[in-house]
Amino acid sequence: MSSQTISPKSSTLLPDLVAGTVVFLVALPLCLGIALASGANLFSGLVSGIVGGIVVAAISGSHTSVSGPAAGLTAIVAAQIAGLGSFEAFLLAVFIGGMIQVGFGIAKGGALSAFFPSSVIKGLLVAIGVILILKQLPHVFGHDSDPEGEMSFIQPDSENTFTELFLMIAGDIHIGAMVIGITSIIFLAVWDRIPKLKKSIVPAPLLVVLLGVLLNVLFSRMGAKWLIGESHLVQIPIASSVSEFVGFLRLPDFTQLVNPAIYIGAITIAVVASLETLLNLEAVDKIDLEKRSSPPSRELIAQGCGNMVCGLIGGLPVTSVIVRSSVNVNSGAKTKVSAIFHGVLLLLSVAILPTYMNMIPLSALAAILLVTGFKLASPSLFKQMWDEGRYQFIPFIITVLAIVFTDLLIGILIGLGVAVLFILNSNLRRPIRRVIETHLAGDVTHVELANQVSFLNRAAIERILDEAKPGSRMTIDASDSDYIDPDVLSLIRDYKDNVAPARKVLVNLIGFKRKYRLNDDVQFADYSTRELQDQVVADQVIRILEEGNKRFVAGTRLNRDLGRQVNATAIGQNPLAAILSCIDSRVPTELVFDLGVGDIFSVRVAGNVIGTKSLGSLEYAVGVAGVKLVVVMGHTRCGAVTSSVKLVAGKLDAMSVTGCEHLQSIVDEIAPSVKDLPPRPLDDLAEEDLETFVDNVARLNVIHTAEAITRRSQVIRNAVGEGRVKVIGALYDVKTGVVDFFGTSTIEPEGEPSHKSFADSPR
Repeated sequence: MSSQTISPKSSTLLPDLVAGTVVFLVALPLCLGIALASGANLFSGLVSGIVGGIVVAAISGSHTSVSGPAAGLTAIVAAQIAGLGSFEAFLLAVFIGGMIQVGFGIAKGGALSAFFPSSVIKGLLVAIGVILILKQLPHVFGHDSDPEGEMSFIQPDSENTFTELFLMIAGDIHIGAMVIGITSIIFLAVWDRIPKLKKSIVPAPLLVVLLGVLLNVLFSRMGAKWLIGESHLVQIPIASSVSEFVGFLRLPDFTQLVNPAIYIGAITIAVVASLETLLNLEAVDKIDLEKRSSPPSRELIAQGCGNMVCGLIGGLPVTSVIVRSSVNVNSGAKTKVSAIFHGVLLLLSVAILPTYMNMIPLSALAAILLVTGFKLASPSLFKQMWDEGRYQFIPFIITVLAIVFTDLLIGILIGLGVAVLFILNSNLRRPIRRVIETHLAGDVTHVELANQVSFLNRAAIERILDEAKPGSRMTIDASDSDYIDPDVLSLIRDYKDNVAPARKVLVNLIGFKRKYRLNDDVQFADYSTRELQDQVVADQVIRILEEGNKRFVAGTRLNRDLGRQVNATAIGQNPLAAILSCIDSRVPTELVFDLGVGDIFSVRVAGNVIGTKSLGSLEYAVGVAGVKLVVVMGHTRCGAVTSSVKLVAGKLDAMSVTGCEHLQSIVDEIAPSVKDLPPRPLDDLAEEDLETFVDNVARLNVIHTAEAITRRSQVIRNAVGEGRVKVIGALYDVKTGVVDFFGTSTIEPEGEPSHKSFADSPR
């Protein structure tokens, strides 16, 4: 291998370092702000950010998730610190909570993430975007009374998200901070719209921060009005010595091990942190440009290890954090190296460079988060969820509103609750698939049970059973069911044995497993029998074919017990119709009409033309087997018709062109339908025009073949004249699957076929 070849690691290192730098800049004020909002010392938030970056990311299997102190836990952290009486006791609860999380992960508890509805996940993403926009606007304008990273609607200062905006509008604006914030937004917007700059190695957020620091230095020389004070800057605690720095670290109070409240707090932290982590992990995977899946159980173990470390050295609880993670993705992160690097930078900034970090204006960092918010709360996502229907949109929009107007945790729980209600409602409404089949002896209701049929489905199934009309027929199919609740089985058993006989409803049970203690039972034939064939008339068969094709097109084909039909028809056949179709592989007749074994004769020949052998087959179907309908079915984009059109138009011989010695007979049958050739050569026609011409010839060829059948066969002509049989045409559209039936023969016993009546009698 050449020495110039770049390995995957080296090719991702630079983007990861760039992304890690941007995440570090954003995480720095967030760590401090969340600690302040939680009622803890500022250094504890920084400890959590460092542990989330170095410890959690190193163990995690996620490529893009970034962990740290979570805004969703601020209320719980504040309550736990107050309730346990000291920060040290709280740290013990964090440590034990981490151990519980590790246990969750080892027990594969991350599998729960598979049950989170996508509507809630997408609602979380949009809600975070909306909150970032609303919460960062005041910081952009220098209104910094609410701590950075605080994301609850009701704030610690008794204000809320909107009153904070009103206070800003009312005049609490700092000119210097505002200029930096607005300039930063404009810079980021312009940078993002210029392709060459967007692909630059240097990240725009880093330049925004440097620009903010430079403007801060410049404004410090322009008087008090422009001077940006400490309240508008990052405020990292500064240690004057190594011993003082170490003194910032806090140790848990192990004397509280016998305090029951510690364990209640630990369980609360473990459950809430795990829930928030799994939701955030799912959300991050949704926005990952490479669409990778993160192992959720491994993530719980990683988070648990991180929380154990935080509990031991004085940090707040950590979770996967969607704000940092989304910034990470938007900054081009490729692997978890970016998250680890951001943790290393946090450690260096706290230990070595706090003075310089404290020169960064909050408004510059707010601009970065504001732009991230606009990317998360994309209008296209709202449209996508709207287009997916109310069962997706309503849980989605309620999740968004709940998170915005409460806090992250409560909003997620409300969103999950609404989504579960919609899922239950959907199951109650559609636990089964019900299809009405037009059958010879009357309509048959096919009831196909779902894979899992729970007690929640009982009411809906009972309603469908009660709706069965007296004297009707019903097939209950459990072929696809892996579980049926005993209450539902009892309902079906009682209906079959007691209710159905009283109402004269015939019930077929098929597909019921032995474990259900409900045997399959067939009370009526769902295939063509001699008695039914004798009773049916051509128009009824046409209706059966039409209804079957509608099911085929709609994707609601019946789940037939073909094995039982094979056994039932082994002693004889009584088909309803004979269908002459093309040999084209795209036109499987039984599937197109959703039929069972023994329902039709299928005669297939290229171009659906009539010849001695195919005509003999149709004569047998009508004269011996007693079918009531003959259908000549052509199809669009027919290869045989297309070839015949080109050969006829070019006055060519099939043998000389294709080398097939028997193909000319098919061309000769199709040739009479090739009329009114275009004035231009076929090769000069647009593809669409040629296709339209060929499809028209295919339709004329169907009419020609149908008339040839009644003209050339005395048996079929007599049956048509006596009204025992109809000969009709049909055209199958290979694009849509729809069959267009047209024309009915009106032949008298000794008469000639009426071309006009056949061609011009649409159904």
